[in-house]
Amino acid sequence: MNNTILEIKNLSKKSGNTYRVKNLSMNIPKSCVYGFLGPNGAGKTTTLKMILGLIKKDAGEIKMFGEDVSSKNLLALLHKTGSLIENPGGYPHLNGLENMQIIAKLKGVNETEIEKALKTVRLYEQKDKKLGAYSLGMKQRLGIAMALLGDPKLLILDEPSNGLDPAGIMEIRNLITSLPKERGMTVLISSHLLNEIEQMADYVGIIHKGQMLYQGKLSELESTGKNLEQIFLELTGERESL
Repeated sequence: MNNTILEIKNLSKKSGNTYRVKNLSMNIPKSCVYGFLGPNGAGKTTTLKMILGLIKKDAGEIKMFGEDVSSKNLLALLHKTGSLIENPGGYPHLNGLENMQIIAKLKGVNETEIEKALKTVRLYEQKDKKLGAYSLGMKQRLGIAMALLGDPKLLILDEPSNGLDPAGIMEIRNLITSLPKERGMTVLISSHLLNEIEQMADYVGIIHKGQMLYQGKLSELESTGKNLEQIFLELTGERESL
């Protein structure tokens, strides 16, 4: 039985004469946290947008849930995914519950799922609070709650800890690590924060200038005698953004 939930082969995207992503391949197993690492501008968000069909790939193959992604089946496959790309959206004049109700309607999801999603991200008690009064961390968690509607098998998160204080970062970390264990989800999370990924991920992929430089189990790094930061700096020559 195939244990891979997302498989990418030789994925490429150009902007003019410059490759934003070049011949990138990655394999993500089921029920794990996969840390997609790279400096800012490395091609992480571009890759995630191609996976979700938000921008068109120039070359390569994307296979989700064992099926080749095409224009004909993309929508059906996306019903099994949830995503938070860049900043969480929403209507600041509406409360958290009302924002969730809008997303549930757009996704065709029963509103009974809203309570479960809000409780998962620990926002149920703040559901009647206006979104405009939410802290950045609360907005990030609400964005994840929106992504959780429909009980996706694959959750794709782009820099979910951006701009958060230490307490907010810890909340997001604890939430992400709980999802594979408690709900059987696979979480693909992009980040440039090495320390956070080291505390969350089962697998890592390191991208630089649009190319995948390393991919493997985080535990396998221990056998090399080097930690994630050492491998990252050797491959990219970049300093971690803290």
